[in-house]
Amino acid sequence: MAQLSLFLVVLFALIVPIIMARLKVTAIPTAVAEIIIGIILGASGFNFVQPTHDLNFLSSLGVILLLFLSGMEIDFELLKPGKKKSDQQVDPLKTAISAFIGVTVLSVCLALVLKMLGLFSDVMLATIIFMTVALGVVIATLKEKDILGRPVGQTILLTAVLGEVIPLILLTGYAAINGGNTRQLWLIILLFGAAILLLWRFKQPYLWFAKVTKSTTQLDVRLAFFLIFALVTVAEKVGVENILGAFLAGIVMKLLEPSHETADKLTSIGYGFFIPIFFIMTGVKLNLRSLFAHPNSLILLPILVVFLLLAKLPVALIFMKKFGSRNGLAGGFLTATTITIVLPALEVARKLNVISRLQSDVFILAAVIVCILCPILFNALFKLQPEDRIKEEVVIMGTNALTVPIMHDLHDNWYSVKMYTTSSEHYDIYKSRVPNLTLLPHLEEADLDQAGAFSGNIFVAALRSDETNLRLGEQAKARGKFKRIIICQKRADIAKVNELRQNGMEVYDLSNVTSSLLRALIESPGVYSVLTDTKNAVYSVVVRNMKYSGRELMDWDLAKDITVSRIRRGQKWLVPHGHTVIEVGDELIFSAKYEAADRVRRIVGKK
Repeated sequence: MAQLSLFLVVLFALIVPIIMARLKVTAIPTAVAEIIIGIILGASGFNFVQPTHDLNFLSSLGVILLLFLSGMEIDFELLKPGKKKSDQQVDPLKTAISAFIGVTVLSVCLALVLKMLGLFSDVMLATIIFMTVALGVVIATLKEKDILGRPVGQTILLTAVLGEVIPLILLTGYAAINGGNTRQLWLIILLFGAAILLLWRFKQPYLWFAKVTKSTTQLDVRLAFFLIFALVTVAEKVGVENILGAFLAGIVMKLLEPSHETADKLTSIGYGFFIPIFFIMTGVKLNLRSLFAHPNSLILLPILVVFLLLAKLPVALIFMKKFGSRNGLAGGFLTATTITIVLPALEVARKLNVISRLQSDVFILAAVIVCILCPILFNALFKLQPEDRIKEEVVIMGTNALTVPIMHDLHDNWYSVKMYTTSSEHYDIYKSRVPNLTLLPHLEEADLDQAGAFSGNIFVAALRSDETNLRLGEQAKARGKFKRIIICQKRADIAKVNELRQNGMEVYDLSNVTSSLLRALIESPGVYSVLTDTKNAVYSVVVRNMKYSGRELMDWDLAKDITVSRIRRGQKWLVPHGHTVIEVGDELIFSAKYEAADRVRRIVGKK
């Protein structure tokens, strides 16, 4: 039976997202669907799955990795004071803190109301539960909406982080007070001290690991798991919930500035296997049969559902001022989801005998109902704004006749551009035409770092000096933050170009590009027209949406609007046909009108 339970959980972890993709179910996050499947498979449904030792162990690893990856999702650039956050000057951290203060005050009031009504007497436990936010569900929902890196997404994320970390710390105090171990409260400082020590000691080793790592060693991944288990072990030894240690490990890993490849590998391990098991087992362990056998306990259920929603009312009110009524209300609903901290909080309370099993099940059922309802309401209400759909931040060094027109031609829906110039004359000329232009008379590393020049997704060095462009490109590469680095050269040496490409940098050879365009105009006027046409341009997209994977190109509902000319799969280029089966990771080179290209990149490129 134990082996069958494990098989069924792993099987449904695989087929749930496939079924959702086939049925085009987008309103419910995958995590919530997995909880529902767990309820059907567990004691509340057909009882096919039992919470065996192996499944409990894998589920524990799942929640640990969930909190670890949650810590890695925080964009610390948004926490720096004085930095422009968006066109509307939204400060995600300040907004999140203001919202959570309101949540805290209202949670205490609602907990007191429960006590006055005689429905639940433990004010501190109720307050902790009302304050919590299901960070994992929030992240999964934001990822599926593709707004996790945008100001609205980061504001919701930071609010959820506060709704996870603060209740975790309060839960530690709650357990110590009710367990008679108040003297151990100060030991929580040791956990944060251990996190700081690991960050300090592993900064340089990690940079070395990233350089020497191989497919057979994966030292970066091994270090990540060492951090997880080191801080989880310290947390357990000092009497703190292990998930707080896992969350701090994620923050440490983020501050080590891992490469995109490392982050992708860790995300694949977590969301590819362990985290779905945690969500499914959450549903499996919920016993609705026992709960419905005691109708008196169900009186508390609708009140808890309403109170869990009311507790996040301050979030909705503050978000509505920042992001508009519709998206603000949607953000308030999403932060009302609560399940991750509720489970360990109720487990601690049961061990301390301050809550009955039936009361615990009522709280869990209320949390599950809210967890199902709120993401659906969020997906129904939230509407992408132009600023929310910006996919990548481009940093361009140099203002000239080449870069300024490019800045204006890059589509606002896809890119946010920051430009830097060393010339005060150019600054005076272009500052009225370039919204985000910074003057840097001296290109010292400290000045570049302070101005945010090494923070973004794509780095373009396009100054007059080839040597300066090379130096800046190498400095940007050393930071490890950019997905792409483009270096402009007036006359590029072939050997140097090959060396740069081997190091992951791209070279834009001005002389070669100019002669290639002229040759195209002479030899293939049609090709030249495609390259220079502003209405039907050439675009590319990397396939990430599972819905379009494993299907022939002719079966795509978007195929009629685009013309695919080449497909890059790994290091190979394929000539596409209607029967070509597309795989995840394929890069499609296609031509289309901007509106169609925008839709293709938004849908096909979404994870």
